[in-house]
Amino acid sequence: MNTHILDVRFFASDSGNEPVRAWLMSLPASERRTIGEDIKTVQFGWPLGMPLVRKLAKDLWEIRVHLVERIARVLFTLDGHTLVLLHGFIKKSQATPPEELDVAKRRLQQLRSAS
Repeated sequence: MNTHILDVRFFASDSGNEPVRAWLMSLPASERRTIGEDIKTVQFGWPLGMPLVRKLAKDLWEIRVHLVERIARVLFTLDGHTLVLLHGFIKKSQATPPEELDVAKRRLQQLRSAS
């Protein structure tokens, strides 16, 4: 059993903005709670697979959150033992939109170039 609990942090832009935190704060409290519980499940249970976590690309995964009337995705990477939340969005189509994936990939590159 994996007893290592991951740290969790928000991706921060060069200007110090935390886009995932801002996105979460724009959601209703009930949805924030559900998303937070799913993030915590990953934090305490890593490594996890479907149905909660799906690998999207090298070093990029999504947490698949089922809200009451819609679906959210939180895209993340691992930086050592830290889960870095790169991007969050409400999903409107079956597939993850390429532009949402691109946002996460850009932030992943920024993260890499900063460390």
